[in-house]
Amino acid sequence: MEFHISLIGRKNLSVEIYRQLRRAILDGVLGPGHLLPPSRELARHLSVSRTTVTVAYDRLAGEGYVTSRVGAGTTVSFRRQAASGNHRKPKPPGALRPKPSWDSIRLPGAFDRVPRFAFVTGMPDASLFPHQTWRRLVARELRSPEVSGGAYGDAAGHPHLRKAIARHIAISRGVETSPDDITITNGTQQALDIMARVMLAPGDTVAVEDPGYQPPTRLFRSLGVRVVGVPVDAEGLVVDALPRTARFVYVTPSHQYPLGVTMSMPRRQALLNWADRVNAAIIEDDYDSEFRFGGRPMEPLHTLDTTGRVVYVGSFSKTMLPSLRLGFVATPPSLSIAAHKAKHVTDWHTNMLVQAALARFIDEGDFARHVRKLGSVYRARHELILTILDRDFGDYLEGIPSTMGLHVTARSRHASVEDITSISRRAFEDEVAFHRLSHFAIEGPQQAGVVLGYGAVSTEDIEEGLRRLRARFGGL
Repeated sequence: MEFHISLIGRKNLSVEIYRQLRRAILDGVLGPGHLLPPSRELARHLSVSRTTVTVAYDRLAGEGYVTSRVGAGTTVSFRRQAASGNHRKPKPPGALRPKPSWDSIRLPGAFDRVPRFAFVTGMPDASLFPHQTWRRLVARELRSPEVSGGAYGDAAGHPHLRKAIARHIAISRGVETSPDDITITNGTQQALDIMARVMLAPGDTVAVEDPGYQPPTRLFRSLGVRVVGVPVDAEGLVVDALPRTARFVYVTPSHQYPLGVTMSMPRRQALLNWADRVNAAIIEDDYDSEFRFGGRPMEPLHTLDTTGRVVYVGSFSKTMLPSLRLGFVATPPSLSIAAHKAKHVTDWHTNMLVQAALARFIDEGDFARHVRKLGSVYRARHELILTILDRDFGDYLEGIPSTMGLHVTARSRHASVEDITSISRRAFEDEVAFHRLSHFAIEGPQQAGVVLGYGAVSTEDIEEGLRRLRARFGGL
């Protein structure tokens, strides 16, 4: 890699080359062992004589910054920690400022270390990912014309993946849509961003579940949209509490996040009727519907929709890996072209290599087999956690009935929000992490309780992890 040296307006060129290289070495930009370009090559690049560069190199060598050997070139020999007084001063913060709306947005906290018993939500078990099959598919697609041809791809997504997804959701969820109405996205978050760009203007109102999934709320607020939290009860979103001014409502009807309840059929019909009445859209996030462990499957809102008001969003973060950043949005035909355009102006298209590999993974039956394998593992964890909660936490927690997904939620019987926060801090000292239910409040009052994910904790560790957590509850 060529190192940038600016000689425009400089008089003593040799000194300037020496000074800029020395500065880079002292700042650690050029570290020990870094090979400097040959003097002849650097001279040609800078349009100076070779002698000019040689003089600069000789001075650096004489002061111990570099070492020159015949046949080996000139390498940096100076170690930065030996000259503590030579670090570059930090730059001032700058005169530019972000929009005020960003001041109210908080990024989610990250653990400094991942505890052994990580009962966190949204994380699948990475050890179950079919790495060998995936590597084979990626290697094959690297040789395909769509990936290796060097051209940009379709903003809507790889055509084979869009067809594969349309078939998959038709079979697994009864969602009938055309590949032309699917847009491949970088996860659910970008799908929501695209729909907000297509449908919303600053000042518009969006309704979200409360408690609910926080990232969409942050996204909408960053776009200057008014977010209204709508309460959730045992039947799902309380439709009667929806504001008439809402342009669209974001819901997780199959497995409400974070409470875990399933929206009842009367409530689904009421929501569709509300959308017709106020001319609004429904964004249906079907985020972990692949994992059902009991009860009869409920029809998605998209399937019940007869007027084209439901936008169906799906993700492969739970079934594959979050790091792949693969999701999709199935739009009514009236919105599809605009959605493709919004994807194009956002980032042109999602990585074509992983799209092509996923299309093969689905078409060859590997995805269905993978989901079945995951389902058997997660079912065992789901049942184990419910058993332990009922057996050991009955005096402290009341579980919310749930038959699917990758987490279970329990409300506190007596402990306050502050108590649960204290338990969370002390449990982390015992290598146990979980989400507090109060963390998911949008506008309504915070609820005391725990949200226990079981994708990132092994089956063998669940009992010991919950034993440690139970010990912390005993201190109340």
